[in-house]
Amino acid sequence: MTQTVKLAKLKRSEKNVRTTPPRNIEAMAASIRARGIMQNLLVTAARPKGMYEIIAGDRRYLGAMMLAEAGEIDAADYDVPVKIVTGDEADLREVSLTENFQREAMTPAEECVAFQHFLKSDGDIDAVAKRFGQTRRFIEGRLRLANLAEPIFEALAEGRITLDMAKAYGSTEDKAKQERVFQQYGHSSYVNADQVRRAIANDTMKASDPVALLVGADAYVAAGGRIERELFSEDGDRWSDPELAQTLAAAIMEAEAKRVGEEQGLAWVRPVATTSLYGATADLHRVTLDPAPLTDEEAARSDAIVERCEVLEEEMADEGIEDDTYAALDEEYDRLREEYQTLNSKPPVLSDEMKGQVGTFLTLGRDGTMTLESVYFSETPLKGPTGESASGTTRATRDTSSLPPEAVAPGGKPLSARLHDELAVQRRDILAASILADPGLALDYMLFAMADRSRGYSRYGTTITAGRPQDPQMPKDQPATQAQIAMVEAREALDTRWTEPGSPVERFEAFRDLDDDAKAAWLAVTVASSLEAKPDYSSPATNPLHARLASILEVEPAKWWRPTSANFFDRVSKGTLLALLTEVGGPVLAARYVGSKKGEIATSCEKLFAGEAITEAETKEAALAWVPDAMRFDMAVATDDFDLDDEAGDDIDADPEDRTIAGDDTDDLGVDDEDDLAPVNDDDETMIAAE
Repeated sequence: MTQTVKLAKLKRSEKNVRTTPPRNIEAMAASIRARGIMQNLLVTAARPKGMYEIIAGDRRYLGAMMLAEAGEIDAADYDVPVKIVTGDEADLREVSLTENFQREAMTPAEECVAFQHFLKSDGDIDAVAKRFGQTRRFIEGRLRLANLAEPIFEALAEGRITLDMAKAYGSTEDKAKQERVFQQYGHSSYVNADQVRRAIANDTMKASDPVALLVGADAYVAAGGRIERELFSEDGDRWSDPELAQTLAAAIMEAEAKRVGEEQGLAWVRPVATTSLYGATADLHRVTLDPAPLTDEEAARSDAIVERCEVLEEEMADEGIEDDTYAALDEEYDRLREEYQTLNSKPPVLSDEMKGQVGTFLTLGRDGTMTLESVYFSETPLKGPTGESASGTTRATRDTSSLPPEAVAPGGKPLSARLHDELAVQRRDILAASILADPGLALDYMLFAMADRSRGYSRYGTTITAGRPQDPQMPKDQPATQAQIAMVEAREALDTRWTEPGSPVERFEAFRDLDDDAKAAWLAVTVASSLEAKPDYSSPATNPLHARLASILEVEPAKWWRPTSANFFDRVSKGTLLALLTEVGGPVLAARYVGSKKGEIATSCEKLFAGEAITEAETKEAALAWVPDAMRFDMAVATDDFDLDDEAGDDIDADPEDRTIAGDDTDDLGVDDEDDLAPVNDDDETMIAAE
């Protein structure tokens, strides 16, 4: 039976089959605010008496409660239309399932037509958006879709294209352009929304394009340009007449180039609406200019900086230097080097005699700012004062006999380098567009190009080849680590039959015949072999992507690498070893070795950190978990955290006056007298006797 129940008498039920939280409650609240609850809720009697549980209609209930909490309606007085159903729990769940299963949401096409029809009588988009709990942009987007070219809207209504695809076509209001792209892409199952959006965007210009920023929207619109508001992307609006924008930009840049050229007395200034001069200098000669000479004062200062830096380097090489002192010297050194580079990096000088013979380019930056290049070119080779060429490049006539056939035009004349490059790019683009339809082939090609690199230098026609990383120099006699052994074993297990054919094409076909597991193994080894040890030669930091990979894989370096005398302990100072012992075992442990030679401490450390020494459980656990900060993935470590001097302290006996651990006095070790600082016996094979 159908009746009304006060909102306050309703509550949510576990018998409702919809377990996910209802979405867009705000929109439902807006609809209830405008028209009330138009569809009955299905409820069943509940305890305490007079209460009802909601079997179906949770979203309507939550929308009404949102209005009640906002004070717009009174839950105790607000009547909710309900239909009361009865039955056991199984029956009620079946009713809930049936009600939800039979309800069919409006299709996007139906929503578009409905909003379009509604707005014919009420043209206030903001009011409509408010009444339906949507944003203005959502309503405008549905209206844009309602005005799609007829074949595209029909495809959306019939479910032949998705809502995302329809939005991609709706990224422009130009129906002719929509239809052109739809005819090209609309019948392919391999095309996605991004490809459609890019195809449409090729005929438009972003409002953030450097040319658009230079021209300005006001000037563009005043000249008759059209701007389309982008409703389905955050990329910004688009200009529908890019040719007009280019014409306006060319006029602006040509006027500025003329003004600057006359002002500086240059032979010519050519405007280029890009930051790159690629192709623009093909027929020109670069003019090499000497930098401005140093003044006597600047030269004297430069020599003084060199002398001071040599002194600083000697002072910083002292192992006994205090940290604060070292930091101050290092800061002064960096400051002087920067000053030296500034003094010796003067811009080139263009003499008045040469100004009338050379020119340069006016380029356009990404922010729409015009910049005059500081590199100069001449149209013919120039001679310097001594008769030598002042041009860095010269033109030469190309011999067509050495050119490939595709670089020669009919009649035997060579194509211009620029035209040949343009044709090559277009040929590449055709292949690139075609390979989009076959991701499997693209994957095979990528893996082959990366895996086949060991054959030597070969051109595979792609930039994704994985070259060997340029690792820092490693000792030739260093024993193989556990990780290196694992890499070798993985490489030996690979299916290498495809590497036997001679030509790259034959090897590629053989590689394609491998099964998925074999290809996956090649992929893993290839990627693993491409990892770089450091972001660059000068950086000590861990690559953040490596750190993320390590966290995903839950890598624990201590399980793969253990410090030994050869790979660590012999290569750091005695003070570092004592500080390390303090870190894992406390001051008492370190105090036992203050009087020992560095070599003895290194040997003992090797046993301790390999878990072979007899010691307390906590100390052993800390030692087995320890690796240098430089081997950790979760932090960046400065290279000077350790003194990597192979000879540091090898033959130093500890004097009572110089017994320090990491710069601290021995008193800090908690040692009462000198007797406790006696060196370990040579016979002692353990680091610590069990206490």
